[in-house]
Amino acid sequence: MELAKHAADRQKQRGISPLIIDWLIKFGASETAGRGAEILYFDKKSRRDLRKAFGKQVVDRLSELLDAYAVIADDRIVTLGHRYKRIHNT
Repeated sequence: MELAKHAADRQKQRGISPLIIDWLIKFGASETAGRGAEILYFDKKSRRDLRKAFGKQVVDRLSELLDAYAVIADDRIVTLGHRYKRIHNT
């Protein structure tokens, strides 16, 4: 998936690896963010799916990186960040 310039800047600034972005796209939970945007993040189910796919040891080692989120609009990632608050399901 394409990264907007803003997202590429935030990726570098916030130290979010391409692996985590790939995992967000493939395994992340999704919530509507308004204006046609969508937020991808790791919830309990997506973390469980990651453990099944890559093993508990790998996911546990990278667990501190799994606080990342991506905002997608118009089939591209528009921004990336780290969650500090829970995303409430609506």
